[in-house]
Amino acid sequence: MGGKTEQPTYEEVCTNTTGHIEVVQLDYDSTVTDYDELLKVFFGCHDPTSWDRQDGDVGEQYRSVVFYHSEDQRRIAETTIAELDRSKKYDQQIVTVLTPASTFYRAEEYHQNYYHKSKS
Repeated sequence: MGGKTEQPTYEEVCTNTTGHIEVVQLDYDSTVTDYDELLKVFFGCHDPTSWDRQDGDVGEQYRSVVFYHSEDQRRIAETTIAELDRSKKYDQQIVTVLTPASTFYRAEEYHQNYYHKSKS
């Protein structure tokens, strides 16, 4: 999501020329969980203080980004980031970018469940 190329391949995204970020798009039932809870999971499962890097993966496609679908989501994410920064949970300031959602392109099948496939 977020790039300038239509239907980019994974190989194209890895060239750091498309502007796309690897993301997961979630559909959720707000009667079961809320956006705040989703953000807690998001900020708890990656390093939001690292620019263009997650673990051993390096490149702009690994940037920490929240693509929001409404102004309410943007406001909640902004508040969450401010609260996390104030709490000093992380040694460095959060660099997560807040950006309006754009077209979501599903990765090729071989890249689906990549984490699990690469561990087997």
